[in-house]
Amino acid sequence: MTQIPIFAVAALVAPSHLDPLKLFLDADIIVQIVMAGLLLASIWVWAIIISFSVRIRTVRRQCSSFEEEFWKVEDIDAFMKERGRRDVPSGRIAAAAMSEWRTSARLKSTDIDGTRQRLSSAMESQVAQEADGLAERLNFLATVGSVAPFVGLFGTVWGIMNSFFQIGTQQNSSLAVVAPGISEALFATAIGLFAAIPAVIAYNRFSHGVNALEARMQRFADRFHASLSRELERG
Repeated sequence: MTQIPIFAVAALVAPSHLDPLKLFLDADIIVQIVMAGLLLASIWVWAIIISFSVRIRTVRRQCSSFEEEFWKVEDIDAFMKERGRRDVPSGRIAAAAMSEWRTSARLKSTDIDGTRQRLSSAMESQVAQEADGLAERLNFLATVGSVAPFVGLFGTVWGIMNSFFQIGTQQNSSLAVVAPGISEALFATAIGLFAAIPAVIAYNRFSHGVNALEARMQRFADRFHASLSRELERG
């Protein structure tokens, strides 16, 4: 009876390509927890990327539409009461200014400089609040982008430690003993990078978009402040 060489049997049994699911199932429980956490973080990152992309485009379009109508009207107070669109950042900025304008108008004596300062403070505060509201969910992207590689590295270190433990237990340092554990360990780092890289790119891109929107809202506030200042001088 002809014997098949051991290396030939190994070649028949060995997989022809990496199987991520098998790597996950064969990994140590600690490494599995790390991988599962990173996968969940990656899913949440992509959910934020998709939802924020839709949101920032919608906000940009709504602000453009509101500002275009706003600067065409003659009676701003009536426009804000009827079609103020308080769900639009530019609308809320204008509403904050008009609220302060009405409050100042009820005072017995009008202090033009004081009213200007209060109007400016009200609008700047609203601009900052709108920008903070837009950027609120970006903190998670920044956290994943900075932490995920280290979490994956922890899984890798743990997996490699486990591989060396198996070498000591089996008293066999052959590549066949070490390679599977190291592959599973390195897979944790790969998942960490898979979660971190899109998070970092998206965070930088969205931060730029939020900054651009904040600058746009500030320009709208400055223009409206100048318009209200002229009204104060006329009154």
